Amino acid sequence: MTVLAPSGEALLAKPRRVGLFGQLRRNPAVIAGAVVLAVLVVVAALAPWLHTVDPEFLKPRFRLRAPSAAYWFGSDALGRDNYSRVVYGARISLFVGVTVATLALLLGTTIGLVAGYVRLLDAIVMRVMDGLMAIPGILLAIAMIALSKASLTTVIVAITIPEIPRVARLVRGVVLTIREEPYVEAAIASGTRLPLILWRHVLPNTIAPLIVQGTYIAAAAVLTEAILSFLGAGVPTEIPTWGNMMAEGRRVFQIAPWTIFFPGVCLAVTVFAINMMGDGLRDTLDPRLAKRL
Repeated sequence: MTVLAPSGEALLAKPRRVGLFGQLRRNPAVIAGAVVLAVLVVVAALAPWLHTVDPEFLKPRFRLRAPSAAYWFGSDALGRDNYSRVVYGARISLFVGVTVATLALLLGTTIGLVAGYVRLLDAIVMRVMDGLMAIPGILLAIAMIALSKASLTTVIVAITIPEIPRVARLVRGVVLTIREEPYVEAAIASGTRLPLILWRHVLPNTIAPLIVQGTYIAAAAVLTEAILSFLGAGVPTEIPTWGNMMAEGRRVFQIAPWTIFFPGVCLAVTVFAINMMGDGLRDTLDPRLAKRL
């Protein structure tokens, strides 16, 4: 029996490396979180077609009805359909989460890049960021809403401001490391302008941690919006949100627990799914945690 010796190409062949998308697909946390979020996005987008009745339509005769074929999630103290209100509440929660995360990442990244690279501005800018971080986010949001008219825009701005310093400090830490790299020093020596250096050499190195941070910000924003609405300091009560539904249902919770149960479960599932996806992305994008194949 003849045994063939391995060829030179076979000896030199390296094991095939799985790309980023392949690693994400192999991470169960990312898959589970993405599937749940995809379902929520579809429900929110199709809310006008998925709801059974107008979420603000009052039927006093059918108040506090238990879940049934007519009222899937029961009815509230004013006879409104809880299912329709939960479906429309998903739109508000997801919109707030995505908007707050986007604004916080954009503003925080800009501040972090400038503070981390321009030494003269570093001390001044970061002391302002430290001052904002010293104030609890909920208290700062309540104070801002109390000074202005309660609206969805005000809630988004009030939730975004406390998140900006966290992003700025994250980006600044990355920039402080990157600016000492030889390729950045070479770009400076060749006369490359500062905006181009930040765009080409510094910003790409912050994308991975920013993606992970963005998921946590979105989850925190969804939860904070519900807390503010529950306390009566968030979105106006006429707008169906999960926080507003739980705030109204706490008065009748003992006799109609479904008024809080269903919006509470939806809120918990949403925050849990976002955090799961964030943990999975962190494990995949962090070279110290990812399993290289």
